[in-house]
Amino acid sequence: MLTAHDLHDRRLVLLQRMPVFGALREDTLDFLLSATRERVVSAGGYFFRQGERALSMFVLESGRVTVRRSWANREMLLRTLGAGDCFGEMALMDLSARSASVRAESDCLAIEITPGDLQALFERNAEQFAIIQMNIGREVCRRLRATDELLFRATMGEPPAGVDTVFQTL
Repeated sequence: MLTAHDLHDRRLVLLQRMPVFGALREDTLDFLLSATRERVVSAGGYFFRQGERALSMFVLESGRVTVRRSWANREMLLRTLGAGDCFGEMALMDLSARSASVRAESDCLAIEITPGDLQALFERNAEQFAIIQMNIGREVCRRLRATDELLFRATMGEPPAGVDTVFQTL
C-alpha cells in the first residue's frame, strides 16, 4: 500500500520525465502537485467529450485511453495514449471547446491540472509559469507538425508512414 508520501514521490518522478514539465524545478512540481486533483475514470468512461467546455488537462498515471473525433456520424480513432502521456493541454492555452473525446480503454488514474492551477503558479513564480507555458506550446506544435505531415501525405495519396498517429474508423 502506497503512503501519501510515496504517491507524491511517484507523481513527482512521472512529471519530471515528461517534456511538458521539463526544466521545472522540483519545488514548482511540488507546488503543482499540491494544487492538482486526482481523476479516476473506469474503462469505457470518458475524461471528456468532443465539443464540451475545456476546463483542464490531464497527466495519465495509469491505464490506457483513446483520443477520438466524430464527424458525419462516424467516429475516428486518432491516437492511443498510456501512462506518462498527457492530453487536453490545448485547454490551458485557448480555453476553447474540446476538439476530440478521450475515452478510458482500461481503468485510469490521472492528475488533473486546471487554468486556476497555472494561475496560482504564475502568482508564485512567473518564470516557472513561462517555462510550463512554453513546454505546452512545444507539445502542441509537435502534434501540429505530425498532423501537417498526415494532411500532406493524405493530399499526396501516400500512407501515413512514420507518424505515430493512427486513423481508424470505429
